[in-house]
Amino acid sequence: MTRSGCLFSEAMTRSAAFFDLDKTIIARSSSLAFSRPFYASGLINRRTVLRSGYAQFVYLAGGADHDQMERMRQYLQSMVAGWPVAQVREVVAETLHELIDPIVYDEAVTLIEEHRAMGRDVVIVSSSGREVVEPIGHMLGADHVVATEMVIEDGKYTGEIDYYAYGPTKAAAIREMAQTYGYDLDASYAYSDSQTDLPLLEAVGHPTAVNPDKELAKVATEREWPILRFERPVAMRRRLPSVPDLPHLSDLDTRQRAYAGASVAVVLGAAALVVAVAASRRRRVAA
Repeated sequence: MTRSGCLFSEAMTRSAAFFDLDKTIIARSSSLAFSRPFYASGLINRRTVLRSGYAQFVYLAGGADHDQMERMRQYLQSMVAGWPVAQVREVVAETLHELIDPIVYDEAVTLIEEHRAMGRDVVIVSSSGREVVEPIGHMLGADHVVATEMVIEDGKYTGEIDYYAYGPTKAAAIREMAQTYGYDLDASYAYSDSQTDLPLLEAVGHPTAVNPDKELAKVATEREWPILRFERPVAMRRRLPSVPDLPHLSDLDTRQRAYAGASVAVVLGAAALVVAVAASRRRRVAA
């Protein structure tokens, strides 16, 4: 279904466009995108790669329900404990354009540009970790990001969650932003590929399913929400040669912690599938 011509013709109030990240703005998991440099930097070892294979496959396939996500969260949360924050940020900064530029959907960039032209703020709302989401948001010229945050002590992740951007907490976050920035949520837009983001989509007046999973596609069809198919990755440096500085979202005065869900480890630790397959291929070749 294509966007209606009236989608951007409403009388303007202060509003925003809220975007999920993985499989909505970028063509694959942000965690998978950084798997090779995380492995190369020693954050993930071979034993962890092998143990994580099945969990990462479920996650990357996009078929994980809440219970499966919770089990993966518990395992990956323990795995990330002790990782040096500075090292993670350095790896992301050094490889961001090389890894993320080629997998950003052209259609998503166009949509972001249209919303900005109409005077709307652009906000990325992702369950992935801030250390990954914030630089990507900067690259895209987002006004704000909402992302999962881990507790940090002595420069390392403790393995505990400070704030988890998942399910209902995404909706709570944008409602708080609406109060802070004066957004009219009835005049705002939201985009996601996953049924776990139904609370986010239901919180705005203009929800849209992008490359939806089976459950979200069913809901979107029943409720007559627009369904968009994004298929064309674009090299970001050709589309957005420069972007403004991204404000740090300490804007939310209170943090919703009711959900103890998938941590930044889901983002930072998902190297298993790619590296395990590569290792398996090397063993077969050697044999």
